Amino acid sequence: MTSQPEPTEQAENAIELKAVEGKSQGQIVRERFFHHRGAIVALVVLVLIALLALTSIGFPVFGWYVGGWWQYNPAETMALENAGGTPTMTMPWSEAGFAIGNHPFGQDTIGRDIFARTMKGIQTSLVIMVVVGAVATAIGVLVGALSGFFRGFTDTLLMRITDLFITMPLLVIGAVLGKLVGSASAVPLALVLGLITWTTLARLVRGEFLTLREREFVDAARVAGASNSRIIFKHILPNAMGVIIVTVTLLMSAAILLETALSYLEFGIQEPSISLGRMISDYQSSFSTRPWLFWWPGLFIITIALCINFVGDGLRDAFDPRQKRLPSARAMAKAARREHQSSSVATS
Repeated sequence: MTSQPEPTEQAENAIELKAVEGKSQGQIVRERFFHHRGAIVALVVLVLIALLALTSIGFPVFGWYVGGWWQYNPAETMALENAGGTPTMTMPWSEAGFAIGNHPFGQDTIGRDIFARTMKGIQTSLVIMVVVGAVATAIGVLVGALSGFFRGFTDTLLMRITDLFITMPLLVIGAVLGKLVGSASAVPLALVLGLITWTTLARLVRGEFLTLREREFVDAARVAGASNSRIIFKHILPNAMGVIIVTVTLLMSAAILLETALSYLEFGIQEPSISLGRMISDYQSSFSTRPWLFWWPGLFIITIALCINFVGDGLRDAFDPRQKRLPSARAMAKAARREHQSSSVATS
């Protein structure tokens, strides 16, 4: 006699089937992502950081500069308000109570406002994150798609080029190229980093294309007379978007850390531009005497990187059909009772 599945197993399967019944792939992915609490919290925090950085000191748009609500700019020098440039912000548990003051993050030795400089550094990190993600995605997807679809000589040639880039030390190549382009702004450095960080994405996309090109829908497209370019971009590429999106999010997080390392070694962003890594490099001699110069850039570097990683984890769980979100104990018990009542009615 075959054993019947446990009620909890039946309840889980019923809930899972009911959750995806009649929904498109996009709706399923969207619901799974929004049920990932860590990813949603990280996305909200990341958006709030971006809004704070953009609205506080303003940002340029096509040659025009949109002003912000903060009273100081990153390059402005002024007299020290507190001894040694100590932050003017007081905490709620202090005797004075919570107060922001004119320089909540403090000032450096020549009187520049650290809050304004930190916000400018966040803007630089966000620009590098977006540009590196776009450049690496374009190169990695193109190389991986052509290699996995055509195979043969094309695959061998492109993968040997990819292996050549992989064997090069990323930090050293980034430092050399960053110094050559003269990284006075974020965009040239981001373009350089994007040109050397696409290899992982290319190999993953190649693996997906090698698998998907053997599927029945690709054979049906060939029989229907679809060209190779249409099969690649209209049929196979949409089915590989899960791997691409997840990998790009993690790549963007790594780009921020790489730019921080290069700027700390003085091979990345150069004066007069500002980045979080550059701030840590400029103020490293003040670590023991004025630690607040390190607190805020380091805090935002860690926060941005963690937020992107959490969003990447949420996207991975949403796109991977093997990642099932287990129903709550209450939902399982309710489904089990319903199943038990239906079986009792059928028996009677």
